[in-house]
Amino acid sequence: MTRAQTVADPAHVIAIARSWLGTPYHDQASLCGVGCDCLGLARGVWREVVGPEPFPMPPYSRDWGETGAREVLAEGARRMMVECPPADAPPGALVLFRMMPRAIAKHVGILTGPQSFIHACERLGVVEEGLTPSWRRRIAFAFLFPEAR
Repeated sequence: MTRAQTVADPAHVIAIARSWLGTPYHDQASLCGVGCDCLGLARGVWREVVGPEPFPMPPYSRDWGETGAREVLAEGARRMMVECPPADAPPGALVLFRMMPRAIAKHVGILTGPQSFIHACERLGVVEEGLTPSWRRRIAFAFLFPEAR
């Protein structure tokens, strides 16, 4: 994807992401109202905003982020989305978080405002919460959803 490509309307991305609020947490799932993990939330928003997923998602283990040094999520997002500097990420952007210093980014969320985001948490399911300083400093990458195909 090139920077010249147009991006999806952020209000539409946020509305779709909010429609997932309350979805229970379930590893490797991506069904609104039924179950999803953080990547499943991003995949579901992609399907509703952009269209069919461009490739099948391979199975992954719960500890996948602790093994290996490749930025797997960022590499995948770069192939399909428009990357932007994390500090400039606007509402509607997909953000990738490093959960531990020097670890790869393994958690994702969608910004809903300058101080809030939506993500899937293991104990809470899909929630919208404040982008606290602790969350903000963990953002490693940011991407914009492309316009529908």
